[in-house]
Amino acid sequence: MRFRKPHTATVDEENPYWMSFSDIMSALLVIFILASVVLILQLMEIREELQNRQIEFEEEIVELKKAEQVRRTILEEAAEALRKRGINVEVSENHTVLSIPNDLLGFDTGAYEIHKTYQPRALEIGQVINTVLTRQDRVDFLDTIFIEGHTDNRPLLGFMGKGNWGLSTFRAISLWQYWEQALSDGERLSRLNNKDGKPLFSVSGYGETRPVILDQHTEDDFRRNRRIDIRFTIRRPDSTQYEQIRKRLVEADP
Repeated sequence: MRFRKPHTATVDEENPYWMSFSDIMSALLVIFILASVVLILQLMEIREELQNRQIEFEEEIVELKKAEQVRRTILEEAAEALRKRGINVEVSENHTVLSIPNDLLGFDTGAYEIHKTYQPRALEIGQVINTVLTRQDRVDFLDTIFIEGHTDNRPLLGFMGKGNWGLSTFRAISLWQYWEQALSDGERLSRLNNKDGKPLFSVSGYGETRPVILDQHTEDDFRRNRRIDIRFTIRRPDSTQYEQIRKRLVEADP
């Protein structure tokens, strides 16, 4: 009588699901490794992007500081050059405005034409402004230069119904038009454009709304408020660029 040898089952035969489970674990391990690699690459890209943004942000800040320094230099050089000619003007504390007192322009009371006696001074002021503006690439850092007219707070009646506001504007226009007529072709300020190709100069009037002396009682108070300001504004990022800078600051904040 023959006896059959007992069949010894292998592990795989005893557990037919073992091979499938090990394959799944291997596949999961491979997926995990690939996911880790992808994550590392993404983190590296994010880090590089943040570094690039930081560099751009720092460059924009440097550009703004340079523009502010250029403006400061323009005003200081202009004021110094005029003082050497015996023409005393004032520079605002924040180095944005060159202030020309009415004494230098000789506007009669309630009038806006520059008296002939004062025209040579007005011409020199325009010549100096042209000289300091056109050195190197300074104009590229500026956005607009405003010729601003100002009056004291004493009411003016009958000036074509516009009062001090109209008077201040017409005085600023009068100075601009005189420069256009008296400056040589190579000095004429209307030839200057900003970096966007737009005219660099503009004219405005504020009447008595922006006094340098608030409480006006004496003739000296009135005199100081009657003036022409030359306001220099620099190129700055637009609203979109400011928002980008704000986001970068938030991202850089630990």
